[in-house]
Amino acid sequence: MHIGLIGGIGPAATERYYRGLIERSSRSEAPLDLTIVHADVRQLAANLSALARMKQAEVFARLVQRLAGAGAELAAVSSMGGHFCIRELQAISPLPLLNAIPEIDTAIRQQGLKNIGILGTRLVMETGLYGGITSARTMAPDEGALELVHQSYIAMATAGRVTDAQRRIFLVAGEAMVRNGAEAILLGGTDLFLAFEAHDCSFPVIDSTEIHLDAIYRRLSA
Repeated sequence: MHIGLIGGIGPAATERYYRGLIERSSRSEAPLDLTIVHADVRQLAANLSALARMKQAEVFARLVQRLAGAGAELAAVSSMGGHFCIRELQAISPLPLLNAIPEIDTAIRQQGLKNIGILGTRLVMETGLYGGITSARTMAPDEGALELVHQSYIAMATAGRVTDAQRRIFLVAGEAMVRNGAEAILLGGTDLFLAFEAHDCSFPVIDSTEIHLDAIYRRLSA
């Protein structure tokens, strides 16, 4: 199956999706048939801040049309932040979409978790990943930490790199949620791998991007 990815939001996340699909393809005989189009992370950030869901969905739909023109049969948004308008996009998309949120919810259910903390943008944290996590109780950082996490995440995603100070903010917020009863911390932002990859932390982590990549590759190799 030919997969189309909406990339660019942000640059590090796009590279991770690309590398992740290449690595999965190399472990099997299934060929990688993939096209990536570029979305503007600054435009997404502005529409996310304004909760302009339909406006961003229309931007994405035009990009999906380009993917369809390139021969893609299925599309995915390579950004958890970009999923804030996934319902609106599904309604107007020229192609079927592989929505990450139900896949994440299923993975949490399969692990038998009852309480999870979430890191990501403010909207991701406050809505429990847009209200799509139903298999467990979701927790967010307290208000002061939540704003720090949000601002740090947006800065990191836009730059495509993490600072030591940003990493510390994410770790401290995660540790606090674990102390308050979270059994694991969901990385609800695609770029959070920059802070957590190859870095030991004191709590279990659920990586939303890895779950999404596994789901995409299952469809690609079907």
